[in-house]
Formats: sequence, structure tokens, C-alpha cells
Amino acid sequence: MKLLYFAWLRARIGIAEERIEPPAEIATVAALLDWLRGRGPGFAEALKDARVVRVAVNQEYVGWDHPLRPSDEVALFPPVTGG
Repeated sequence: MKLLYFAWLRARIGIAEERIEPPAEIATVAALLDWLRGRGPGFAEALKDARVVRVAVNQEYVGWDHPLRPSDEVALFPPVTGG
């Protein structure tokens, strides 16, 4: 699975992207975010309030219950505002 981090999430986590192999029980976006929080203080800080994190899987916005596959590209970013 490829993860992409944007804006302040990238700054707090310390990387822009990575390839991971989460445990088999990580089957949804919500489970992935919970698992990522346990990977270290940068992840815990960046993902402490998941309500402000938007997620796209394979370049489409998805909800917390969206299923994940090992071949997915998952992007995490803060809300986008226009002006």
C-alpha cells in the first residue's frame, strides 16, 4: 500500500510518502488511521483528531468505512478550502 501525506500532516509525520504492509486485519480507512497512530509520536500527533483528516483512496474521497486493498494508494490531507 502506498501512503501519501500532505501539508501539515507531512510536516508532523516527517515524510511525504511511503510504502507499507499493514497487518491483515487493517481492512478499512478507520482501522488504518488507528494503526498509523501507533507508529510513533509524529503519527500520533498528526492523526490525533481524525475529524480534520481527509482521505482519498486511489484519488477518490472516501469515508472511514471504505475497504482497503494492499494495492491501494491512500492520501491523507487536511481539509481544503477555497477563496
